[in-house]
Amino acid sequence: MILTTERLVLRELHAGDAAFILSLLNEPSFIRNIGDRGVRTLEDARGYIAAGPIASYARHGFGLYLVERRQDAEPIGICGLVKRDELPGPDLGFAFLPAYWSQGYARESAKAVQRHASGVLRLPRLLAITNPGNESSIRLLERLGFTFDRLVRLAADGAEVKLFVHDGDRDG
Repeated sequence: MILTTERLVLRELHAGDAAFILSLLNEPSFIRNIGDRGVRTLEDARGYIAAGPIASYARHGFGLYLVERRQDAEPIGICGLVKRDELPGPDLGFAFLPAYWSQGYARESAKAVQRHASGVLRLPRLLAITNPGNESSIRLLERLGFTFDRLVRLAADGAEVKLFVHDGDRDG
């Protein structure tokens, strides 16, 4: 599956994207705001792609997608939908290399995923979670039409995260 925007291509991740995923998942900002996934080698990254996004495509028909710039196919981040057992519906997720922050890429890719979720997947509602201190992601979610619902824990011993909700009839 491929989604395109004016500047971006979103496509399914595959094993060949392991070097990019290794780099992204070990960015200090990713670890601080999203979490340490324990991905330290290319083999770990291939395992992460297979067990996460590729398994999600097969199971749910959606997952996290690689975000590339159309002009040069440069991978800059990931954006897509995640279905967590701890949440009642799919949630929008995104992460970008710091060199590509504050350029509108996250918003552009997230809007494409929102359109796909409502138009193709017919999902009536999307969720999103973020670290309470991640102000830039909170602002982006609000610009996308998400509203804060409540604090939740995804694991009994986990930290609280902010849960946001977007009903399909609102556009951000």
